[in-house]
Amino acid sequence: MQPHLKLSAGQISPYVLVCGDPARAEHIASFCSETRQLAYNREYRTFSGIYNGHRLTVTSHGVGSAGAAICFEELIKLEARVIIRVGTCGSLVDGLGQGDNIIATGAIREDGVSSLMIPLGYPAIADAKVTDNIENACKPHNSSYRRGIVLASDIFYPGLLPTSLELYSKAGVPGVEMECATLFVIASLRGIKSGAILTVDGNPLKWREGNYDPHGTKVDEGKTRMIEIGLSAAAMCAEQKL
Repeated sequence: MQPHLKLSAGQISPYVLVCGDPARAEHIASFCSETRQLAYNREYRTFSGIYNGHRLTVTSHGVGSAGAAICFEELIKLEARVIIRVGTCGSLVDGLGQGDNIIATGAIREDGVSSLMIPLGYPAIADAKVTDNIENACKPHNSSYRRGIVLASDIFYPGLLPTSLELYSKAGVPGVEMECATLFVIASLRGIKSGAILTVDGNPLKWREGNYDPHGTKVDEGKTRMIEIGLSAAAMCAEQKL
């Protein structure tokens, strides 16, 4: 049994959706049939269910790279082959607003874990086939989304030191979140495939103007669309036996 996920070999599907919030994991699982909770320990909550004829697993990883890394490593030890993150992010560019989606093709490594695993010159890149499946799953929704490299940073509330948000905004980086770099690096190092789709809940460069509404109507609509896209993409991966 894995010490944090409290799961044993054979319990999970090779195709896993991960999210930060344990409550969101339950919500994602509600889109599936034959849903059952497998384990709940600390921030790690896991469900099994059937979506589009394929058994999938949903696990929450908490907030930030350190706890998320534990989740990803233990899922891989349980023989996960594809991990897709579905979560929220902040927009760094005009034209992407609350409720819009970002498909992360790679991540800038300002997380606290991956640099302890391998030098920063090693890129954090999503798997091309998984990313294509995510984009193909977007098409039926006819919604606004953007592909791009996201900033993965472990800092949420700024301290005394300046952040890199404005720099990467000028570079055209569409969004900022916390866990994608960790996921992409671990997946590459362990020989599995990964991807991510995110929902914008605000713009951290405009927080003082009130541009942050993680529970607003537009964001909820974006999260629902993101969940359906993530589940569809995971089912596609299962169909293709990635």
